Amino acid sequence: MILQINSDHQRFRKIVKGKIRKDLRKFLTRGELLGREGKKYISIPVHGIDTPHFRYGDNESSGVGKGDGKPGDTVDGEGGMGPGGTQEGQHILEVDVSLDELAEILGEELQLPRIKPKGKHRITSERDKYSGIRQSGPESLRHFRRTFRRALRRQIMSGLYNADNPRIVFERRDKVYRSWKTVRKPQSNAVIIYMMDVSGSMGDEQKELVRLEAFWIDAWLRKNYQGIESRYIVHDVRAGEVDRETFFRIREDGGTRISSAFRVARDLIENHYAPTDWNIYLFHFSDGDNSSESDSRECCAMLTEHLLPNLNMFGYCQVASAYGSGNFINVVHEHLEGQEDVITSRVNTKDDIYDSIKTFFSEGK
Repeated sequence: MILQINSDHQRFRKIVKGKIRKDLRKFLTRGELLGREGKKYISIPVHGIDTPHFRYGDNESSGVGKGDGKPGDTVDGEGGMGPGGTQEGQHILEVDVSLDELAEILGEELQLPRIKPKGKHRITSERDKYSGIRQSGPESLRHFRRTFRRALRRQIMSGLYNADNPRIVFERRDKVYRSWKTVRKPQSNAVIIYMMDVSGSMGDEQKELVRLEAFWIDAWLRKNYQGIESRYIVHDVRAGEVDRETFFRIREDGGTRISSAFRVARDLIENHYAPTDWNIYLFHFSDGDNSSESDSRECCAMLTEHLLPNLNMFGYCQVASAYGSGNFINVVHEHLEGQEDVITSRVNTKDDIYDSIKTFFSEGK
């Protein structure tokens, strides 16, 4: 019975994953990631699927399917509040899906290639691995089965075992314990540095586009790396590092100097993330408005001389704004044309997020 339940549950999960894959563009574009963004799971609304359940009722009572009814007869309700509706009901089931599953679906649907981490995997993680048996140790690690067999064998060989009263008494020499050793496992670590323009031209709609895109970038990169860190930088005419919550909620009214964010990112990498040990991803979100053309050119110079040699990728996402000039992406194209590690995308509405994610990771950098 248990095996059948497990089989049914696995079949139901496959149906749910298929439904998510089919409606993935809708989840991205409409922001239908309801509920929480926890560490491991997120609630996904799935239309048209109901959880399997038993339905109880009185088999002896009369009603539809009982008595002398014929096909085509009208079913009259009694005591109702009015005529029934004419529209089909909508069933929405919220399913908890792990971020790994979500990223796997994302990669399959967008046909994203696996990311190949660069570097020599010098960063290692340590874990304890049980690898053998020894004669001493804490009682919490006592190997009961082997201890029992040793005690039983000893009593049989010494003639103390009584089949009519099969009592096994452990002695100190019978006890054996699990032993372990510390294993160092190579691990590819990555850091994602998000930069966002929070000047007056970046309103709530623009930051919502950033939030959705950043979520999916996080999901895909975490699927490809065992260890990952995220750092957040916001800027108007000045830039500074903030925490995740502040990054998505802050709003300023000042002007824009994009180079200020690039300087903070450069210092962050130089002080904390050696390129030989870290896979580094830098993403900048802006409406493309900058204080001057010279500052935009300075950004390109910093990218060429200081940042790109250390990065897996620099991704620039320009979101549409009624107040921004939108010219920074043109400067990037002009001065960094041919740079394979520079990828740009435009997101005018939520409908563009799907294609933007595919653009950023189509090369599997």
